[in-house]
Amino acid sequence: MKIEAIISRIRKLDYKISRWMYVYGKSILRYALAVIFIWFGALKITGDSPASNIVEITVFWFDPEVFIPILGIWEVLIGVCLLFKKLIRLALLLLVFQMPGTFLPLIIHPDICFIEFPFKLSMEGQYIIKNLIIIGAAIVTGGSVKDDEFVERDVKPSNA
Repeated sequence: MKIEAIISRIRKLDYKISRWMYVYGKSILRYALAVIFIWFGALKITGDSPASNIVEITVFWFDPEVFIPILGIWEVLIGVCLLFKKLIRLALLLLVFQMPGTFLPLIIHPDICFIEFPFKLSMEGQYIIKNLIIIGAAIVTGGSVKDDEFVERDVKPSNA
């Protein structure tokens, strides 16, 4: 087999894989977000969340026995709304109010979030910083609400 034929097959395979990711990626991302919110929220509701302690000492002005389960219900609601395309906007609205609070420990308890400020994060700090990817995924998910109206060739980012 000639090298050109091999390259041609690789390009065709690359196209098929890329096309599959393009077609299904946003939906997979939305469902993955839903699973994360439902799972983490359910752990708060049942009292099994490893994040409960840091939530309790960060939001110290609320009774943790009331606040943490309510936060869990809020997170489960975000996740459930993400499962249904028509409820994505509601999910993102709920997420906009929930997400800033997840970064509070970085400000209120830097001694817990950092081993050495500003770059060496503790496990708690890493748990918080990973929310940046959740924010990015939420933005992509929010952008998918109008997929039927957008034509990708017309939406060109300045720096791809």
